[in-house]
Amino acid sequence: MHAKSLKSRLLCLAGGAALVLAALTGAHGSAEAKSSLSLGMVLEPPHLDATAGAAAAIDEVVYQNIFQGLTRIGPDGSVQPSLAKSWDVSEDGMTYRFHLQKGVVFHDGTPFSAEDVKFSIDRARAEGSVNAQKPLFAAIDEVVVVDPETVDIKLTTPSGNLAYNLAWGDAVIVSPKSAESNKTKPIGTGPFKFDRWMKGQEIRISRFDGYWGDQPQLDKASFRFISDPNAAFAAMISGDLDAFPTFSAPETIAQFEADPRFEVAIGTTEGETILAMNNTRGPLKNKMVRQAISHAINKQALIDGAMFGLGTPIGTHFAPHHPAYNDLTGLYPYDPAKAKELLAKAGYADGFSATLKLPPPTYARRGGELIASDLKKVGIDLKIIPVEWAQWLSEVFKETNYDFTIVSHVEPMDIGIYAREKYYFNYNSDAFKNVIEELNVTVDEEKRYELLKQAQQIISDDAVNVYLFQLAKSGVWNANVKGLWRNSPTPGNDLSQVHWANN
Repeated sequence: MHAKSLKSRLLCLAGGAALVLAALTGAHGSAEAKSSLSLGMVLEPPHLDATAGAAAAIDEVVYQNIFQGLTRIGPDGSVQPSLAKSWDVSEDGMTYRFHLQKGVVFHDGTPFSAEDVKFSIDRARAEGSVNAQKPLFAAIDEVVVVDPETVDIKLTTPSGNLAYNLAWGDAVIVSPKSAESNKTKPIGTGPFKFDRWMKGQEIRISRFDGYWGDQPQLDKASFRFISDPNAAFAAMISGDLDAFPTFSAPETIAQFEADPRFEVAIGTTEGETILAMNNTRGPLKNKMVRQAISHAINKQALIDGAMFGLGTPIGTHFAPHHPAYNDLTGLYPYDPAKAKELLAKAGYADGFSATLKLPPPTYARRGGELIASDLKKVGIDLKIIPVEWAQWLSEVFKETNYDFTIVSHVEPMDIGIYAREKYYFNYNSDAFKNVIEELNVTVDEEKRYELLKQAQQIISDDAVNVYLFQLAKSGVWNANVKGLWRNSPTPGNDLSQVHWANN
């Protein structure tokens, strides 16, 4: 179903509600100056320590609002200064010198200095670290405090991606004084400070008057957790929410587009949405079985049916908007007959049974039903098991207790996860690891792009997972709200530039 036909259909469906919508027109207010914002989120974070968890929902609350890193990822995906105002790289590429901002304090009044940078990076890369992205720091040999406003990061090998790696939410700077309590009482250096967490409902933050940079225009903001698409729609249409930056009801987008009270922003994300397969479980150990599954799924029908056309087909674990993208969408065309042929060659002519664990997001729950239907046609019987996000993180991500799951990997430029030991795919390829090792020490951009394309080819040839689509960022917010990101080059809802147009 294409966007144009969808819009026409939904506008017709919405016609009967015209009087109701008219009655709600004043719900958002047009004249009163506002300094607060209420945002909707699909998932509630498990905690609020960005350096100790893989859930993107953590960064959606704290990234650039509460916590900051030496560098940051901007709305266009570029690497920008943050707590480091500038940096230099030695001629041999083995030392990065970061020059820090002056007058920075943490939200509890503790002064920020190079010692905090050393503490944070050493903590993240320590042997017992619980950092979900520990490989980001693998090339670091030593962090040296030159003076309170200067720090050197010495490497074991050249790393052309260090400034980018340090811009991730997992690399934010924390204070030794408050590091251990950041899960429930986060204390950072950002423009907003943590106020309150009402579990199951919302998190509140407010402007930090001691912020070192330009003061935000918002006095306060709240993040409200609404996983049900119908409830999300109701909250937005009634004015109970001001914004839902990653909206969970794509079937209602056309209705918001037709309503002048709202701004609709369809942008890009780094979210590779995949049918992940446990490469060490039963039939999934066999590459031909995984290739058969890739042929058995109608990806465009999945996008149309589960996402109402909002999504871009992908053939590998890489964002299509990146110049190093290798278009492999033709490698496994929808071909049930080919799928059955490969299953028979692999010794599974009669198919097999397995489980599909689905976390709460719409793309997973809706997509899972369609994928189960496709696989049923080639003899694979899936038992669908809905799980909550905390359960998914525990059972699937940490314990790898699953056969299939659906998830969107929203971390930027994260193809290197396929080289990790005991990552939840349980994929092991020396050829892939060799490419990533070479990539990690390569600075030349053209050569890096070539290596990235090789890496994409390897995991697609091995059919590690089924690469479904690139998640679209479907944002809906009050038309008077300005400054929210249209695209999502990294998980986050940066509120530092957000304001109301009538202020």
